[in-house]
Amino acid sequence: MDRAGWHIARDLDWPNTITPLHLPPYSPQLDPIERVWLYLRERFLSHRLFDTFDAIIDACCDAWNALLAESGYIASLGTHA
Repeated sequence: MDRAGWHIARDLDWPNTITPLHLPPYSPQLDPIERVWLYLRERFLSHRLFDTFDAIIDACCDAWNALLAESGYIASLGTHA
């Protein structure tokens, strides 16, 4: 768990068989989704200017769909350090 304020539930009941592990305060290398965002920025979204908000949304959707089309790539981003 990354301890983001919106990810913490104060009244969450954990089963006795589960021990939550919290990530250090800043540890993007341990959070697999950070590798996905980095890949999307580097490959599809960096060094671009957008004319409108809709153009930003379209570019993000296109980048996400391109990533999904690369079979197994999300899994590889999440498992390689």
